[in-house]
Amino acid sequence: MPGPGDRGREKQKPKNPRKTLRRLLRYMFRYIFIVLILLICAFTSNIGNLLGPDFAGKAITEASKGAGDVDLTRVIHYGLLMLLAYVGSNILSFCVNIGMMRVGRYVARNMRQDVFNKLMELPVSYFDKHFAGDIISRVSYDIDVVCTSLSSDVVQILTSIVTVVGSFTMMCFISAPLVLCMAFTIPASVLFTRYMSKKTRPLYRVRSLAYGEMNGFAEEMFTGQKTILSYAHEDYVCERFEEINKNAAEAYRDADGLGMTMGPTVGLINNIGLSAIGLGGALLYMNGIVGLGQISSFILYSRKFSGPINEISNIVNEIFSALAAAERVFQLLDEVEEVKDKEGAITLNEAKGFVEARDVKFGYLKNKTIINDFSMKADPGETIAIVGHTGAGKTTMINLLMRFYDPQNGCILVDEKDSKLYTMESLRKSYSMVLQDTWVFNGTIFDNIAYGKENATIEEVTEAAKAAHIHNYIMRLPKGYNTVIGEDGGNISKGQKQLITIARAMLYDTSMLILDEATSNVDTATERKVQAAMRNLMVGKTCFIIAHRLSTIRNADNILVMEHGDVVEQGNHESLMERKGVYYKLYASQFE
Repeated sequence: MPGPGDRGREKQKPKNPRKTLRRLLRYMFRYIFIVLILLICAFTSNIGNLLGPDFAGKAITEASKGAGDVDLTRVIHYGLLMLLAYVGSNILSFCVNIGMMRVGRYVARNMRQDVFNKLMELPVSYFDKHFAGDIISRVSYDIDVVCTSLSSDVVQILTSIVTVVGSFTMMCFISAPLVLCMAFTIPASVLFTRYMSKKTRPLYRVRSLAYGEMNGFAEEMFTGQKTILSYAHEDYVCERFEEINKNAAEAYRDADGLGMTMGPTVGLINNIGLSAIGLGGALLYMNGIVGLGQISSFILYSRKFSGPINEISNIVNEIFSALAAAERVFQLLDEVEEVKDKEGAITLNEAKGFVEARDVKFGYLKNKTIINDFSMKADPGETIAIVGHTGAGKTTMINLLMRFYDPQNGCILVDEKDSKLYTMESLRKSYSMVLQDTWVFNGTIFDNIAYGKENATIEEVTEAAKAAHIHNYIMRLPKGYNTVIGEDGGNISKGQKQLITIARAMLYDTSMLILDEATSNVDTATERKVQAAMRNLMVGKTCFIIAHRLSTIRNADNILVMEHGDVVEQGNHESLMERKGVYYKLYASQFE
């Protein structure tokens, strides 16, 4: 049984992980000076860690000389140097961790700003194809995962590499024969980590996609909660979420379950190497090849050597999780932006209101055409009504007028010039819009009405509210125009939200007006009053009205009747009624 939340998800080719990592590091390079200082501190702290075992070995060598030959002063000297090296190393490590935490916070801020700016540049089609919850997941969860990894894992890997290289060098100086005892364990650890990396990387990508799908479904269900309750669909929605949640949990288990085997396995291989070192060291000591202090230092360095390898194998899971999350973020950043203005595009100032569509053909999908050879003409000040059955293409025409989409064939003229020749901003600012799907934001009523007009005065806002018949309601509120509307207008009715959007359009003085079922959520008595006010609003403006209630468009200068993307009839109300065609049947069906 199909239900809400069953929309498909676009498949995108996985990115090269090296390329993704390079792009992540570029965000850190914006703070290259700070990062360099932190890396120097990390390098210095590792030198302290590397010197500690050497001082310990020298102290043990001095202490093992036998009674009467021990120089206690030198033992204490090496002991204090060892203590100083470890304390200094820990202090520097603490500073590095705090510094990288701040760098990670700055990177997260910049990345979120880049993503949000990108979202503002994307075409409407992107939001039509993607869950809002999935987009929010990329902006919040995925970026958090990425920046947490940058804050800790990058420096940890770099410092671990320094520790491994330094420890191995010191072991070679202490005893080359003992290094041969690790000839098996080092390649085994590297090969196993590489093999497991190839296995786990795709699983983390699947996990990120599963979490995005789960967030998208949850957001969609929360938005439609009233509809779910009214249809008693709670059980089905819970079952669907249980299925999606199960898939996400299984993806998490598969990725992390396999990834968590890396650390213990690498630790086992390193412990085998440590056993070999102990056995080999004992044999060399018995033959007088190495001393007790050398064996002690070598064992300490071997622990220093194997420790970072264990740590790297443990944080590989976090790195792959971060890379998978980064891929989703960069996929969004790499999306094709809305069509840019043509070179030399002109600004549409004080549009006269002449609009013409010539042989327009359009479809949201390449193999499915919605608008077929649509043509119409609107002179300045005319009112054009577009009517027809659901799915006839009425709202699509509004999308084309506003250039949310561009036609595949034909063109739309504004003031006798192709709309593509104008800048996108100036073209859209030439229209006022009132849509059936009302949108208000978390802010005062004054801010919501004045949204389209910069520096609007309270007098102008009040006049627009009176014209939209919402002023009396506003004045009954405790704070009047300073009353804060909740998120998406949750504390006011749909009808009141629609009246606020009508007032917003009335305040936004333009030469062209689009009304898409603008009074669908108000009662009949209020509708008559708003219609009268809107007739005053429409004086001298080119208006495009989409309406299902045909009684509201009887005074339109031209009525376009659409069926399956074609204009099958056009004319004023009287001429269309006399023709007794499609319009006549639509009108008669509403008054039978």
